[in-house]
Amino acid sequence: MDDSDFTRTEYDARLAQTRAAMAKAGLDSLIVSDPSNMAWLTGYDGWSFYVHQAVIIGPDGPPLWWGRSMDTAGARRTVWMEADRIHGYDDTYVQNPAKHPMETLCALLADLGWAAGRVGVEMDNYYYSAKAHAVLAQSLRLSDATGLVNWQRAVKSPAEITRLRRAARIVEAMHHRIVEVAEPGLAKHKLVAEILHAGAIGADGHWGDYPAIVPMTPSGMDATAPHLTWDDRPMQRGEAHFFEIAGVYRRYHCPQSRTLFFGEPPATYRRAEEAVQEATSAALAVARPGALCEDVAEAFNSTLNARGFHKDSRVGYSIGLSYPPDWGERTLSLRRGDTTELRPGMVFHFMPALWLDDGGIEITEPILITDSGVEQLCTLPGTLFVKG
Repeated sequence: MDDSDFTRTEYDARLAQTRAAMAKAGLDSLIVSDPSNMAWLTGYDGWSFYVHQAVIIGPDGPPLWWGRSMDTAGARRTVWMEADRIHGYDDTYVQNPAKHPMETLCALLADLGWAAGRVGVEMDNYYYSAKAHAVLAQSLRLSDATGLVNWQRAVKSPAEITRLRRAARIVEAMHHRIVEVAEPGLAKHKLVAEILHAGAIGADGHWGDYPAIVPMTPSGMDATAPHLTWDDRPMQRGEAHFFEIAGVYRRYHCPQSRTLFFGEPPATYRRAEEAVQEATSAALAVARPGALCEDVAEAFNSTLNARGFHKDSRVGYSIGLSYPPDWGERTLSLRRGDTTELRPGMVFHFMPALWLDDGGIEITEPILITDSGVEQLCTLPGTLFVKG
């Protein structure tokens, strides 16, 4: 068995942990529509989240998988439950304004005797629509359970950390490929093709999965914005080129960003580099069990501000298992006001990106909270990349 495989014992522990959180929230059952949470609970893995699907946790027994009938084959291939826990709805419910798949879910819960209790739903989730909620609300007593499963995922198991370490090797290989092939005049989309190729090939004998976020690779003035992707324009000297990418192994994401210059970077960027390095060292020095998320942010921001730079946004967030459109877990944030206590096994994308008047600088790190401090999962130097 691969040392990153999840055993039935681990899945049972995840289910018990989730049921304890449900009991604390006063829930009798839970409808889980986030595909990351579905995978964490059951192992389900398929590109079927564009239609309605869910994992349902009832008062007892294994979870149920419910979704489009044609996707039951994928469920049988990937979930740990027996076939009698897999339920499909007829294809005539797909994208049909005359009826809705959630009608069949209501009927299923009624057949199981679960319709009379209080049912949790992930209301603030990419995959749960207003129409879905309205249909369920006609038959069920619903409570907002947004984030309930997400928070159970905050501390990673040894098998999960193994997957993240493999993803770290992949993102390093992707960055090495960028430095190897990037040059002035190279069209950006051709460089992105190399990035995607390196990500899929993988590293150290481990294949690469698809990322929840496509490569974000802006240059020049486009790099003053954080979330632009790519076009066909050639790369130029005298511009900052940053690359926010992730290595992915079996859905576990390890994001890391670096910034590239052709020739010596401008003095402003060298000052920003030094400020980010110093502030990062200060932040990671306090990132240990017992510290609060906001303590890490305060250490970073106070040091950065003393060097004459300022960052408005958070400086990190929890990462792990993800599906599009986001590789964050939507729970812990390294920012002022987040008083969550750090625990061993938590993993973050430490994200001290700065956006300047004429570009951006991203030197970010995936980090693991250990028993005694912090471990950087990647070994790339925390510097600007300079070539030619």
